[in-house]
Amino acid sequence: MDAGRARRRAWRRAPGPRMTGARTRSAEDWWWDRLAPSGSGYHLLQADSMLLVLPGPGPVRARAHRRTTRRAQRPLPSGPAATVKPRARPRPEPTPVPEQEPDPGWGDRIPLEVLVQIFGLLVAADGPLPFLSRAARVCRRWHQAASQPALWHTVTLSPPLAARGVKGSVKAEKKLLASLEWLMPSRFSQLQRLTLIHWKSQVHPVLKLVSEFCPRLTFLKLSDCHSVTADALIMLAKACHQLHSLDLQHSMVESTAVVSFLEEAGPRMRKLWLTYSSQTTAILGALLGSCCPKLQVLEVSTGINRNNTPLLLPVEALQKGCPQLQVLRLLNLMWLPKPSGRGTALGPGFPTLEELCLASSTCNFVSNEVLGRLLHGSPNLRLLDLRGCARITPAGLHDLPCQELQQLHLGLYGMSDRLTLAKEGSSLLTQKWHHTLRELDLSGQGFSEKDLEQALAAFSDTRGSSHPALYSLNLRGTQVTASTVSSVISSCPGLLYLNLESCRCLPRGLKRAYRGLEEVRWCLEQLLTSRPPSS
Repeated sequence: MDAGRARRRAWRRAPGPRMTGARTRSAEDWWWDRLAPSGSGYHLLQADSMLLVLPGPGPVRARAHRRTTRRAQRPLPSGPAATVKPRARPRPEPTPVPEQEPDPGWGDRIPLEVLVQIFGLLVAADGPLPFLSRAARVCRRWHQAASQPALWHTVTLSPPLAARGVKGSVKAEKKLLASLEWLMPSRFSQLQRLTLIHWKSQVHPVLKLVSEFCPRLTFLKLSDCHSVTADALIMLAKACHQLHSLDLQHSMVESTAVVSFLEEAGPRMRKLWLTYSSQTTAILGALLGSCCPKLQVLEVSTGINRNNTPLLLPVEALQKGCPQLQVLRLLNLMWLPKPSGRGTALGPGFPTLEELCLASSTCNFVSNEVLGRLLHGSPNLRLLDLRGCARITPAGLHDLPCQELQQLHLGLYGMSDRLTLAKEGSSLLTQKWHHTLRELDLSGQGFSEKDLEQALAAFSDTRGSSHPALYSLNLRGTQVTASTVSSVISSCPGLLYLNLESCRCLPRGLKRAYRGLEEVRWCLEQLLTSRPPSS
């Protein structure tokens, strides 16, 4: 009913038809002129004789604007009611949130002393470079820890491998030298061990920096270095009063430079490594003249370019010049002892010698007589390496004064086919040192099956309360049998290395090297199962 009234009322208010020129305007036209252009959002629908006005989805902004205009035109109330303001609801005040600084991370929460100890473990395993340089870039705390001079006690410096050409090497060395000029004053004050590898042209500036900023240097190694002058070595010897070890192997150094260095630092020298060349005789002459009376380690080895000129070594003079020698190594070196002459008394020997290495890949001239001249006064010998010394016999070894030998190497590699080897006597070695031997190398020796069985049976002696100390046994190329090997494994529970390569008397499949306790035990099981039943 109400909807019908609204429609009729709207229809009456609409004007009737009017004549406008040749066209008659109807009520519908009037509504379109009023509503459609205004953008009010209404639609006109006509059904037969009825006109319906509907709200449409037009914009609402105009209607909201009109509502705001009407509210603004309303008169303000007068009187006391106008002064009364509505009570505003109090808003809760926001609780102040303290400003949080960014979390620096766990690295800043570790005490500096603990961080230095952690870095020290890594430095001890892999060296200070490049770890410390990279760790210094993490944060300020790490930079402070990596800058501690105590961590820079051992350093190895080498130009990049890609820049070791003729031109690139000089450029790379100068670039590295520029870094050392600011690194040494702040980091290397406690440097003790320095190694320079593949330096060709900038050795002198580096050694000059070392002499200025590394007063605690004790060890210097120059490997494959060129242009090492006498002035640089003398300057280093005068500035570094604790320097007692020098390694010059595979480096081009004049003998006069080495002799001048030994004359300056000789009284405190403890260790010396040299490469044999035509100039080695002059350096040995300085040693024979008691230039280094406290020398403990002397090693002379052959370089890449082998020198076939034999080295004439006066054994007795060396014993007088270096009475405190503990380690003597003449590696892969062809040398001859100076004849002592008839009726000449033996020298004082090496009373404190613990290691003698005369290993060589070729036949040498070391005999029982030469070995006796070297070791007649060395009761404390622990390691004897005679690999390649085919002239040494078990009888000559048995006469040595040392009673607690721990490592004995008598292997003959690649030369046993051209020599006449001893068939008996191996039992003399094991009977004398079976209670102290830890490493025994008999590879390539020509001892018979029975002789090896008697020799290795000494490790089965259970008269002592403890097991044998043997943990490494090399029987490569010998005539050892399966029963002998199984007996040795059973008697030596600590055996960790066993080499049975090229042993003709063993079954197939077992002629190989065994490393570790499990492999050695597996070898024992295979030997026991493959052994033919006794009749």
